[in-house]
Amino acid sequence: MTEAIARSLAKNSDLTTLTACELAERIRAGELSSQEVVEAHIRRIEAVNPRLNAVVFPLFDQARAQAKAADAARVQGKPLGPLHGVPVTIKEQFLVKGTPSTWGLLNQAKHRAEDDGPLVKRLRAAGAIILGKTNLPQLLLYYEADNPVYGRSNNPWNLDRTPGGSSGGEGAIIAAGGSPLGLGGDLGGSLRIPAHFCGITTLKPTSGLLSNLDNPDHLAVTGQEAIVPQPGAMARSVADVALGLRLLSAPGQEVFDPTIPPVQWRDPAQVMLGSLRIAMYTDDGILPAAPAIRRATHEAAEALRARGVVVEEWSPPDAQEGMALFFGLLGADGFASPRRLLGPDKPANQLAGMLQIASLPGFVRPAMRATLQMLGQHRLASMLHSMNTLTADQLWQLVARRTHYRAHFLAQLHAGRYDAIICPPCSLPALTHGASASLGTAGSYAALYNLLGMPAGVVPATRVRPGEESDRPESKDRVLKTAKQVEMNSAGLPVGVQVVAQHFREDVALAVMSALEDHFRRQPDYPEQPEI
Repeated sequence: MTEAIARSLAKNSDLTTLTACELAERIRAGELSSQEVVEAHIRRIEAVNPRLNAVVFPLFDQARAQAKAADAARVQGKPLGPLHGVPVTIKEQFLVKGTPSTWGLLNQAKHRAEDDGPLVKRLRAAGAIILGKTNLPQLLLYYEADNPVYGRSNNPWNLDRTPGGSSGGEGAIIAAGGSPLGLGGDLGGSLRIPAHFCGITTLKPTSGLLSNLDNPDHLAVTGQEAIVPQPGAMARSVADVALGLRLLSAPGQEVFDPTIPPVQWRDPAQVMLGSLRIAMYTDDGILPAAPAIRRATHEAAEALRARGVVVEEWSPPDAQEGMALFFGLLGADGFASPRRLLGPDKPANQLAGMLQIASLPGFVRPAMRATLQMLGQHRLASMLHSMNTLTADQLWQLVARRTHYRAHFLAQLHAGRYDAIICPPCSLPALTHGASASLGTAGSYAALYNLLGMPAGVVPATRVRPGEESDRPESKDRVLKTAKQVEMNSAGLPVGVQVVAQHFREDVALAVMSALEDHFRRQPDYPEQPEI
């Protein structure tokens, strides 16, 4: 290898470790060209993607042409956006002109978007250059990025593990250095669980803060409004996530969406950290968190206390009721919508079990539930009880229960005068491939805040240490058995901490996340870019 080639490879490697904010600043100052930045990230994707299968629809030629135009615009003194010349990736779910949004369905393999969605347009208007689209689960409904159209994505920390879902492809390629910033989505943890599994950061905004018009009309489940999915930014730094969300939530003229309130963006830098009161918990009573995840949450609490924050142990009120409502509302149609979208397609293994539970006739359910309880399968019995086909009257009653539960939850927070919550993002580190079929309840720590509609983010904290993989007792319960199997050999996997704030206080969540990022980056176990 010549010295010139070695220098070129080293420079490319350096460029793919920079944040989106750093890249934008250097491109704007003329210290870097967009072309060399884009090319470095393309080469990184080409190097790691054969093992990750994270980027499933590359747009490299288009990106190179746009980078050349971006450099010309800077030389000509034209106005430059906040992301001018910076490469990004987009979850396959969203509309990008000329690309597919299949949601992992073979029957949609020929789909091509006629135009960009409004959020994608905002990123382009800010100067971002799209490198490609990333993998997801079939119908976005499980914590893996694996589907019949594109196949399985792997976690860059351990190829035998999933990067999570539904924004798993985004999580994997950002963690591996192929993209500094990405657009994902979250219905029940789909931003936060991949961030936790892959060692990156993200924030799910308050429900309704961002438009869902980037989803294709023929695939979006438009009638389900009890739990509103939210797009969000994913990155390797909190500053990048904050920038991404500020751009995505800015008033835009692309498409008028009457469901989005005109909420003014608040600068996280204006939050007085020492004035905050924060609640903390490590066990929601549904599926206990693994030792490293509990440790990370306690370390986060101590780090915040050292910054003058009041952090008190707290228990979320009746999280069991919250999860019963979450699964009950999402499955209220008996999964008729997913079945309709599947059409002739065979459901993925991770989805098939949920469809079977939802389709069981009412007269069979009591006996089936009793049998599961008798066999020690308590968590499966609980899910069977929650997921059922409802009448309109029953659905409205369930929505009313949701509203009552949210009021009760917020009253408990207000009673303690808490501004935010820190807790695990998930019960487990990155799952082994296929394990999500049995571990839907592992995401209860994240899904609760989709039900409540509160902004919630994840910041990377540490990695599982040898000897702390599991303290879970042996059990015949299938969920607990699978959880223990996942914990085995998990040393080295990244672990995150979840930060939750009051509605429309993304600034508080981001300020707390930034303080935790500053603390954890200085620790020896911090999950830097994995070697793959």
